[in-house]
Formats: sequence, C-alpha cells, structure tokens
Amino acid sequence: MSVETKLKRTPLFESYKKFGAKVIDFGGWELPVQFSSILEEHEAVRSAAGLFDVSHMGEVLIEGKDAESYINYLVTNDVTKVNINQAQYSAMCYPDGGTVDDLLVYKLEDEKYLLVINASNIEKDFEWMQQNVTGEVTLQNISNEVAQLAIQGPRAEAIVQKLTETDLSQVGSFHFAQHVTVAGVTDILVSRTGYTGEDGFELYLASDKVAVLWEKLLEAGKEDGLKPCGLGARDTLRFEARLNLYGQELSSEIGPLEGGIGFAVKTNKESDFIGKEALSKQKEEGLQRKIVGIEVTGRGIPRHGYKVFSAEEEEIGYITSGTQSPSLKKGLGLALVSAEHAKVGTELKVEVRNKLIDAVVVKTPFYKRG
Repeated sequence: MSVETKLKRTPLFESYKKFGAKVIDFGGWELPVQFSSILEEHEAVRSAAGLFDVSHMGEVLIEGKDAESYINYLVTNDVTKVNINQAQYSAMCYPDGGTVDDLLVYKLEDEKYLLVINASNIEKDFEWMQQNVTGEVTLQNISNEVAQLAIQGPRAEAIVQKLTETDLSQVGSFHFAQHVTVAGVTDILVSRTGYTGEDGFELYLASDKVAVLWEKLLEAGKEDGLKPCGLGARDTLRFEARLNLYGQELSSEIGPLEGGIGFAVKTNKESDFIGKEALSKQKEEGLQRKIVGIEVTGRGIPRHGYKVFSAEEEEIGYITSGTQSPSLKKGLGLALVSAEHAKVGTELKVEVRNKLIDAVVVKTPFYKRG
C-alpha cells in the first residue's frame, strides 16, 4: 500500500486558487505552473512585469564570529569580498567537485549572513552545512518563517516604488536594502538579483505577512500590466537568460565549472574550501565536458534528457534544458557535451522522437535585455 506523501504548500496557496492557477508537484511542493498561460506570463515579464511566489526557496541564517570563514570554507566564491547589504552568487561542492547546490549569500551584518538555497535541497543542504561546521557559528534553518516574492520585468521598479518610501534606484544589482516597508508591510528585505534576465526585485518577509503583500502588489501593478506568474514562465525566462537550474545544469554529477559558472569559483582565494582540489585540477587539465547552448536548425524541439550526437552521429551528451523559446521563436537547448564539441558553430544532432535532427552550438545567453 503506497503512503501518499503530503505536498508542502506556501502561505499563498489559497491565493492561487482565487486565480484558478494550475498547480503541480514541484520537488515535493504544490506550486502554480501557470495562472493564465506560460506564453502570456513570459511575455508579461519581458514587456511589463510578473509577480512570482518563490516562498518555497530555503533560507539559512548563519551567525557568529567565524561566520565569514565558515561560509568561505563551504562555498566556491570568495565571501571576504562581500560588503554589508551585498549579495553574492556561489556554489557548495562535494570534495569531488560535484555540486551540492547553487545559492545566494546575503551579508546582513559583519557576523550575520543569510544563505538562500533551492527548495528541493533544503534538508540535504542544511545537513551538509551542519556536518561541515568550523569555528564559532550558529545555524538556523528559517525556511518556514520566511516567504519570498519576486517581481520581475521592465516595470518592476516603478510598481514597487509606488508602495515604498525607500529609494529603490539606490539598490544596485546584487545589493539589497533591509527593514523596508512596502504597502504598509514592515521589515522586508528587498534585493535585486533576478532569475529571469530582466530587472526586478526579491522581497523576503515573514510568512504570515506575504498574502497581504501579494494582493497589494498585484493591485498596484494592474495598470502597468503586472501579472501573477507560475513556474512555467520562470523556467522559460531563466532558460533564455542562460541561468542554471539545479538538477539540470548543476548536480552532484555536474560541477560548477562544467555548468558554466566558473565566475563563481575562486580556486585562488586564500582559504581552503570543499572541492577546491578537484576544481583546481579541472581548471589545470581542462574540462572533459561543458554545458553549451544549441539551436535546432531542423524541425523539432529539444527537451530535457534528449540525446545529443556529433555530426558523425556519435553520442556525445544530452539536453539539460530545452524548449521552443517564447522570445526568440526557435527550438533552443542547453546541452552537456564532450568538450571537443563545445565550440560555437559546431554542428550537432539531437534525437527528437527517434529521429536525428540537425542542430548547431550557439552563443549564450540566448536572450539579453535591451
């Protein structure tokens, strides 16, 4: 007899229902895949603004006099370069160089940091952090207490600015403001990191206040074309901007260098970190495989898991993410392929429904705003 696993829900679950959202199981969470249509929501973010509930994401608070050196040991990027009210993208790795998770590090105070991790990895990540504690630090998994909204698109700043006295133009990319009041809701952390290729903000706040803020943002943004958006559009938007999704472009099998986020791997930072030796070796010897962008030139759409072949029809990798791009109107994919086939312009083939379809390696990101 199978035991039915109860799916987790964010505090906004009842609000989705009002919109007639289509919900799916996403890594153990019951989340909206779309409110209207993926295409319509994608278009709203590219041309106006979209509002996403990302309260399923995980948050870990790390405090103590050794917080900085401990996090620096956990992650691949150099946390010593981060100032208060600044965020940094990074990865946590296993000793063999595989990825535990990709994450954001927010420096709240000198000895206080917020780590934002992927929803499907919360338990695994928190356990990993506890196992690798060094020095004087305390760790708190505050994921259940914290909700997160993301408002993205060219009109995002104007919409949020109507509701707050904090000057949002002063919040730069990968920076944030703390204790902000938006639409009468207090104590919000407002950051500008983005996962769509567009400008916009993330608003972190207490779970019990998020439903009010969701309603007020949608109300304030109505005249600007703000739409509630689901995971479907979030995926097509991040894909066009060539932003990784854990479990696809990064995993325990795919390291950050192979995944194309070498900019977040500082093997030359002074302190040691987990995976440093393996990643340094990969840098020295050269990668065996890489994630590349591909465009299907024949008829067909590349999908996650489809096999990729060389022009000579030798199997060389697989599609990690793929779709018919809503903005560019063509079949595009990210593929993990052997390094000798990774050069832009290399002709490849993708197996679509038992047929080999012509494709070519192209430059990424596929989409850049402006």
